[in-house]
Amino acid sequence: MLDAASPSIEPPDGAPLGPAQEALIDAYSRAVAEVADRVGPAVVRVQNSAPGRRGGLGSGVVIAGDGLVLTNSHVVAGARRARIGLADGGERDAEVLGDDPATDLALLRAELPRGASVATLGDSKLLRRGHLVVGIGNPLGFESTITAGIVSALGRSLRSQSGHLIDDVIQTDAALNPGNSGGALVAASGQVVGINTAMIAGAQGLAFAVSSNTARFVIGEFIAHGRVRRAHLGIAAQTVPLSRRVALAVQAGPNAVRIGEVLAGGAAEQAGLRVGDILLALDGVVVGGADDLLRLLDAARIGRAVQVSLLREGRQLTRTVTPQERMQPVRAG
Repeated sequence: MLDAASPSIEPPDGAPLGPAQEALIDAYSRAVAEVADRVGPAVVRVQNSAPGRRGGLGSGVVIAGDGLVLTNSHVVAGARRARIGLADGGERDAEVLGDDPATDLALLRAELPRGASVATLGDSKLLRRGHLVVGIGNPLGFESTITAGIVSALGRSLRSQSGHLIDDVIQTDAALNPGNSGGALVAASGQVVGINTAMIAGAQGLAFAVSSNTARFVIGEFIAHGRVRRAHLGIAAQTVPLSRRVALAVQAGPNAVRIGEVLAGGAAEQAGLRVGDILLALDGVVVGGADDLLRLLDAARIGRAVQVSLLREGRQLTRTVTPQERMQPVRAG
């Protein structure tokens, strides 16, 4: 609360802004405008045109000059083809190269015009709460719409429309609406740090994006195998910070993974893992967050016992867990 001696944050009505305030507003406006100019043309409209399928209108991000477009799984809704609308008003047919409901990501390929704008995927691990982010997409069919806000939280877990738990989700207060799904969440650097995936109906300032690091992993799997085959511990994972004292004591990094939910019948439950356990390492490899865990649990670990180092009520323990394959629903068409 301001007291009588505190300087006024805003000038009196009708008074001009001071140089410092003008500079601050100008810097913010320039950052948002530069992001919009740089990344906006690489954000496309994605239309699921398959008859009788749910999904429909959403957004996508061109991530490679050969026509790779990243979007949400729930936008393509299991279809093998989609229609994309470019920033210049042109349209193209696109093939669905991969569809992963577990992360709500899908990869398309379309024949794009020469010189089409391309966005760059950044490192979402560099994000901190409070960082400026810009959402770009086609909310409610209004193309090339931008909104701005901050990173509200990191390392969230979110249940996707398919029922899967998506780990390492970014929470933002940048306004998102239906149609933003699959669009870009962009840092002030101009790099895409998330793929917008959900907003909470009836709430204000609660929107979510799949992290770019998760997207990188999924894209690699799509290109190599056409699908994501992965192991799963049967938990909801949340990235949490560790104090320097604890990190040094257990030889871990600044972050680890907290178990927020243990799924019935899953590998974690069978191994005796509990809600609240902090996962520190997997087979001796430090787990610095939910995205690290996702990458470590690759296809090679399915059905193979792994040693999990964890922190429980101040004690460091080791448990043996045998990851199961995370199954995807069969999708026709």
